[in-house]
Amino acid sequence: MPTKLHFETLAIQSTQLTNEDTKAVSTPIFMSTTFERAADGSYPSGYVYSRMDNPNRQLLEKSIAVLEKGEVGIAFASGMAATTAVFQTLPPGSHLILPHDAYYTTNDLAKTVFGSKGIQISEVNMTRLEEIQNAIRPETALIWLETPSNPQLSVSDIAAIAEMAHAVGALCAVDNTWPTPVMQRPLELDADIVMHSTTKYFGGHSDVLGGCLVLKEEGALSEQIRKIQAVTGGVPSPFECWLTTRGIKTLYLRVQAQTKTAGELATYLDQHPKIEQVNYPGLSSHPQHEIAKKQMYGGFGAMLSVQVKGSAAAAMALTGRLQLFTTATSLGGVESLIEHRKSVEGPASPTPDNLLRLSIGLENIEDLIADWEQALGE
Repeated sequence: MPTKLHFETLAIQSTQLTNEDTKAVSTPIFMSTTFERAADGSYPSGYVYSRMDNPNRQLLEKSIAVLEKGEVGIAFASGMAATTAVFQTLPPGSHLILPHDAYYTTNDLAKTVFGSKGIQISEVNMTRLEEIQNAIRPETALIWLETPSNPQLSVSDIAAIAEMAHAVGALCAVDNTWPTPVMQRPLELDADIVMHSTTKYFGGHSDVLGGCLVLKEEGALSEQIRKIQAVTGGVPSPFECWLTTRGIKTLYLRVQAQTKTAGELATYLDQHPKIEQVNYPGLSSHPQHEIAKKQMYGGFGAMLSVQVKGSAAAAMALTGRLQLFTTATSLGGVESLIEHRKSVEGPASPTPDNLLRLSIGLENIEDLIADWEQALGE
């Protein structure tokens, strides 16, 4: 495949798998769990058993790796399964640095599962480089970040943090679920690992669960993660892989359109007297706007959060008055979603009580603004 193709062309080309028997344009689904061996015991197709590999999964892994400008893609049954695989590579007694503002299940996983196994954990404000530097220890093995963060949309300097990690022999991993490679490619900023919940924008239609890791190069780390993938069995089914690769074909157009709408809605809400604060890196008032401009090549993404003037009850009541936003967990689908995060994350969460997280879909911006106008009482 030519390497100079534009992103949207690569998204189409990298998800094509032609069946030689039928020449079908649409990629077939290979539901078989096992594959025939030759008389000499070899596997002429290259496939043995679908927990180990499958044509649909291999296609998905190669596609996401191509789009992230990486060499290795490894698919899992969920984003959390992918995250778990990275944490499983940490040696006993090693040190993991996490963002204090992040997808709450990531930190919960680290503390409740890996903390009990001897992994040392520090949570820091990833927007403050000096705080990261002060947290680094001789045994630090991994700095994990997500940028923009979930749900407060703080932005971390990927290149600077990767440099800090590499200075002490640690790895830098980035949860790139929100920006997608349409907007941001951490491997080009010297990160070592990129994680995606492919449930979100790659699938794009709120109907498939999955996750994926992309590594910059083949080596001992990729071999270790592939081994974890194979022996633990947390892999997506052929149908889930097929749904995700189908979603990738329209990824560029969906994310571009959703991002444009998110920016316009953020600007509208930022000027509204009943909104205390809008968290969106595309706003010039965002504290890390300049860093976002530097590392988010394609735009600022389709996620934002707003802090309503008033209490948690006022914020939650507002979600009930919106007619075009479905109140639900998750993000990245074609429909707009809204959720009060603190009530999901629990009282220990650093998320403000009055914060609502918005995932912007493909609805018309005029309709979404009108919906907010009536919900806010205009």
